[in-house]
Amino acid sequence: MSMLSYEKKYRVRGGTLLGGDLFDFWVGPFYVGFFGVTTIFFAVVGTLMLVYGAAIGPTWNLWQINIAPPDLSYGLGLAPLKEGGIWQIVTVCAIGAFVSWALREVEICRKLGMGYHVPIAFSAAIAAYITLVVVRPVLMGAWGHGFPYGILSHLDWVSNVGYQYLHFHYNPAHMLAVTFFFTTTFALALHGGAVLSVLNPGEDKPVGTAEHINSFFRDIQGYSIGELGIHRLGLFLAIAAGLFSALCIVISGPFWTRGWPEWWNWWLELPIWS
Repeated sequence: MSMLSYEKKYRVRGGTLLGGDLFDFWVGPFYVGFFGVTTIFFAVVGTLMLVYGAAIGPTWNLWQINIAPPDLSYGLGLAPLKEGGIWQIVTVCAIGAFVSWALREVEICRKLGMGYHVPIAFSAAIAAYITLVVVRPVLMGAWGHGFPYGILSHLDWVSNVGYQYLHFHYNPAHMLAVTFFFTTTFALALHGGAVLSVLNPGEDKPVGTAEHINSFFRDIQGYSIGELGIHRLGLFLAIAAGLFSALCIVISGPFWTRGWPEWWNWWLELPIWS
């Protein structure tokens, strides 16, 4: 009930970026907005194109359905539907849906009078996707360098790209991206576990407070980042993971064409070793 009474305070006109009052309303608990409509449009069209691609393909097996990008011979041009055109349309729809959703989040933030941390964080993930399907293919001169849409085909693409550079784990930006991904889950697992342990101390035991959590981490590691700090740290780590994952793939091909183990030769050539 408290949430319902609070919604009356922000379910007011205004805060929209585009469209004015045209779609400035709610359907149940969901805010619509101009960008909510564009999200639905792009999502529906993109999904229908995926279904069409599966229909003309060799299988309906969910694991094996593959919507491949155009052949490298098409370069950066438009391809026929059955030869990569579906992939191009789906990519446009995906970008349209993702960006629309982020802008819809901005409008909700404006209505609530809060910061833009959520759409900014989501934008890092969008940037990583756009890097894979637009930025890197454009830099390499062909849409065919984008990844296919499909479960097993996508995994095959990841494996093949890794082997193209001998050992992708030697990519320094990849190392940082993986480190940030694991550190994000580690930090927030510590936070979630600490909160649950304080709020569920056991039968007939008093519920703890934030000071219990702070004291625990001060005793364990000598420092407690605090309740607000752990969320800021989690946000930073998650955004860094997305941005470094985009960086690691965009430099592979456009800026570094040899095997990644070879990149580390600079370490062996330092004067200190001679």
